[in-house]
Amino acid sequence: DETMRENPEWGYQMGHPELGDDWSDDSLQAIQNRQKKAHCLKKALDSISKRQLSQKNKLNYELFREALLTRIQAQKFPYEYLAINQLGGVHTDVIDTLLEMPQNNRAEINHILKRLEKIPLKIEQNKILLSKGLELGITEPQVVLKKIPEQFDDILKKNPKDSVLFKPFKELKALPPQEQETVREQALQVIQGKVMPAMADFKKFLVTTYIPQARKTTSLEALPQGKEWYRWAIQKQTTTDMTADQIHELGLREVARITKEMEEIKVQTGFKKDLKAFNDYLMKDPKFYYQNPEDLLKGYRNIAKQMDAALPQYFKTLPRLTYGVRAIPAYKEKAAPTAYYTPGNPVIGRAGYFEANTYDLKTRPKWGMEALTYHEAVPGHHLQIALSQEQKDLPDFRKYGGYTAFSEGWGLYAESLAKDMGFYKDLYSRYGQLTYEMWRAVRLVVDTGLHAKGWSREKALKYFMDHLAKSQLESEVEIDRYIAWPGQALAYKVGQLKFLEIRQKAKKALGEHFDIREFHDALLRGGALPLTLLEKRMNQWIQAQKRKYSIE
Repeated sequence: DETMRENPEWGYQMGHPELGDDWSDDSLQAIQNRQKKAHCLKKALDSISKRQLSQKNKLNYELFREALLTRIQAQKFPYEYLAINQLGGVHTDVIDTLLEMPQNNRAEINHILKRLEKIPLKIEQNKILLSKGLELGITEPQVVLKKIPEQFDDILKKNPKDSVLFKPFKELKALPPQEQETVREQALQVIQGKVMPAMADFKKFLVTTYIPQARKTTSLEALPQGKEWYRWAIQKQTTTDMTADQIHELGLREVARITKEMEEIKVQTGFKKDLKAFNDYLMKDPKFYYQNPEDLLKGYRNIAKQMDAALPQYFKTLPRLTYGVRAIPAYKEKAAPTAYYTPGNPVIGRAGYFEANTYDLKTRPKWGMEALTYHEAVPGHHLQIALSQEQKDLPDFRKYGGYTAFSEGWGLYAESLAKDMGFYKDLYSRYGQLTYEMWRAVRLVVDTGLHAKGWSREKALKYFMDHLAKSQLESEVEIDRYIAWPGQALAYKVGQLKFLEIRQKAKKALGEHFDIREFHDALLRGGALPLTLLEKRMNQWIQAQKRKYSIE
């Protein structure tokens, strides 16, 4: 409940619509208060005797305590001063939230209006945070911040009706026509009189003050306590004790293994030149690309529909919540990745969405579409996250919380599982799947290279492009993502390898009694877990299955 009060933006998503008219408080005082509250919560938690808890609640206790300790440990590292980068900030976050809010009645529409009115305060709080970060030398690298000013183009339109800020008020189907006009007039007054001036002032601050004075370095280790900060980021994102060196070496081994498999596929296609030439061919031949955005989206939808029909053979329990495929909004598509998943919510009746990037179609090859769909939609993120949300015996913090290594590890596992399910019939799509796996292996090398081994952006970009069939634009977007989000990209491969390791262990232990549907049920119905606890839980499941089938 305290977390919800601190983050009212999650209100509708988490089934708390009463919080839907406010923003989280980003003032320095509020941040200090939240830090104090975390210590108070820990004191309260420590007063509970674990011995008196049921087995299920012991796990809840353990997970809640770990999340709380992570929150307290994070106080050493002032993330609040890194409040904006090319992937997002207050200017895009507020719009995303407004566009996702429901409009089923006047009360919900009033919530949108109230939030709209409070945007200038939210912007001012973030401006203060960024200014404080400048004073302390704690900023994102200048190289990634340069892409932010163009993100204001869809906000600061000459006609406020053309601004993305006005988009939530265009239809208003729940209201009678006359009332619709009244609401639109109110919205236009606030947008034109308050929000757009605040956004314009914020853009000016970024362009004239913040970005020119931001740091020229790219490594997290360049910041105060940087080495410790990166170690902590690795631990948080992977939920393991692996070091940067161990992850770097793992990445090099995986790159070598996948390269060998890619060579084999290339030979099967009949291509005679080397792998780099093959990658260039895949990137440049027009036959591998759609000519208009709607065809690309239709292609994704067709792939998803075919996978939907195959799911029951591999999954005993499927989520009831549906999902859709749509384009990433224009105002953030240039700096956005190839795709991502936006969770839905069964409580408020909002579907999940696989969001695909339709910007610059010549960088969106057909041969990568299968793997991407399986990762972001099904059997990847949508299946895993929606299933977690629908578990009635899980507390909310487990239904809606998560661990990057679990969710992204599952997404990458889902890509490889699709091969076992009979997909990737086309050799180029199979190569595309290996390309995506290589992408995640390269991340292990590049992220640790940038933040622990002194690699320059140029060195990281060269290594990335030497091993992947990706355009200059896609490659730069990815490298800049690792610069702005240290450690996050490590979670995918580390998580996937753990899922594969656990499955192999279960198959070996259970032999002919191994049932992939039961296995996936056991993996997913406990919700997202740290990898250490996931392994412990699945070991217990394996032992229970051995007893069930009297396996010595």
